[in-house]
Amino acid sequence: MAKTVNVWLDGNHIEVPETMNIIEVADKYGVHIPRLCYHPDLPPTANCGVCVVEVSGNPLPKRACCTPVAEGMKITTNSKKLRAYRKTLVEMILSNHEVVCPTCSANNKCELQTLANNLGVDPDHLPTILHKAVKDETSVSIIRDINKCIACGRCVTVCNEVQTVYALTFADRGFDSHVDTAFAGGMANSPCVNCGQCTVYCPTGALREKSEIDAVWEAILDPDKHVIVQEAPAIRVSLAEEFGMELGTVTVKKMYAALRKLGFDAVMDTNFTADLTIMEEGTEVVEKLKAGSKRPVITSCSPGWIKFMETYYPDLADCVSTAKSPMSMFGVLAKTYYAEEQKIDPAKIVTVAIMPCTAKKFEARRPELRDSGYQDTDYVLTTREFLRMVHEGGIDFKHIKEEDADENMSFYTGAGTIFGATGGVMEAAIRSAYTLVTGEELEAIDITAVRGLVGVKKATIPVPGFGDLNVAVAHGLGNARILMDEIREGLAKNGVSPYHFVEIMACPGGCVGGGGQPYGNDMAMRARRGEGLYQEDRDLPVRKSHHNPEVKRIYERFLGAPNSPLALKLLHTYYFKRSVNSGQVTEQATHKHH
Repeated sequence: MAKTVNVWLDGNHIEVPETMNIIEVADKYGVHIPRLCYHPDLPPTANCGVCVVEVSGNPLPKRACCTPVAEGMKITTNSKKLRAYRKTLVEMILSNHEVVCPTCSANNKCELQTLANNLGVDPDHLPTILHKAVKDETSVSIIRDINKCIACGRCVTVCNEVQTVYALTFADRGFDSHVDTAFAGGMANSPCVNCGQCTVYCPTGALREKSEIDAVWEAILDPDKHVIVQEAPAIRVSLAEEFGMELGTVTVKKMYAALRKLGFDAVMDTNFTADLTIMEEGTEVVEKLKAGSKRPVITSCSPGWIKFMETYYPDLADCVSTAKSPMSMFGVLAKTYYAEEQKIDPAKIVTVAIMPCTAKKFEARRPELRDSGYQDTDYVLTTREFLRMVHEGGIDFKHIKEEDADENMSFYTGAGTIFGATGGVMEAAIRSAYTLVTGEELEAIDITAVRGLVGVKKATIPVPGFGDLNVAVAHGLGNARILMDEIREGLAKNGVSPYHFVEIMACPGGCVGGGGQPYGNDMAMRARRGEGLYQEDRDLPVRKSHHNPEVKRIYERFLGAPNSPLALKLLHTYYFKRSVNSGQVTEQATHKHH
């Protein structure tokens, strides 16, 4: 336990660990110190200076985010001097900021807007020194608007230190310092993997998803189009917070009702294809285990992780499952199986995916994902975009009457729903892979060893007839890099991986912490969302993917069996090698599983 020190916070004596910073102490004891660059998930950068406090014995204010507490320290968080200092700093920031709050995607979610309002700043009386720059719209997923950037550095920190992607950096010096990509080439010409963590941590609207709302409305309002919508597991547990409901509440049937009211012709669920993914990926794992493969099978559901692998670990591409993500499986089946079942011309079908993820927009545009003969997934909306549509549609989400999804591709098990939390794919896979290997049902299906927010989790599962199944889980690409380096080293040294099966999710916390999730979330909120998914898993009558009746039916009526020739054609894919400098494809890395 860390040594404690005695400090006085606004005249109140408290005893706290000496390892804490002033801002951490204040947050712990319910005293809010204004801040812009500071975020509890990230190491402090001390860029903005807004969090200044007075410390006895110091003639100048100290930045609370990077000043550790010390024995006898007397801290003042609010005074006339501090208010004036903070107000001046915010006025300086606003004078070099495009103030278009009513039309900004971060309106009412913007930390700068809230702080300026709380401090009584009047932007109409500020000089404008902003020299407008062209927005970076090169990416299919993310727009970077430097006119709204306040140079807080959060995006650079999360991109470089948490995700280890190195797509963003500070360019120039002094007053001209600003966030940019290498050589100002734009997001599309950088190593960016589209994970969108920069958009989640951005305190303003400087980084946001490239919206497809207008295109989706156009499709919905076109009488010649049949518009199908699917929703990822994490969506059902992140909508409640927008409407004043308890954090982590599962709102799945309200979600269905809202989508139907918006005008979608068919409301189904990505969780169905999450169960289907387990059957395809699980079969792939079991085949490799039985063949005695020395190389691991690594999950393929996270598009940010896939692009990261293609950029930094293409030599391990053959270890990654060829199974498409649940979103892409749904897209191709909507224009083949569903079209055939419903006798609808697939050319008239529009598939819309609501995802917690900005990288899914990139995935939908991957040229190889057209096995239906069309673009399998037409449009991807983030959680934030869906919420904007709900507000635009005038829907009272909190009080809307619950409805069920449409049948065919919507039934899901507890295994399907926990896909949204880190470790969920691994846990779901073990529940079914155990049966595929042994022919028996796994009784203790709560695999708690792979749950939680530890960066890299490892477990050994005894499987009769096989032995010990060594598994590992990583969330956040910095943690993925640690795990991949370990696998690469093992294969290079003796040709053997230390693990049989590995789950990697690009976003910290898994999909509940995706780059398209509501603004203002931190790791504690992500944990609460994950708990909501585990609670739904416990409450569902069916908790194993291989028991999903709609999954059984699609194999009986259309696909034949997991990894059948038709399943391999429609539900599996291949990967590329990409340049570390530009992220562009240089060559094909793997072929489809066969």
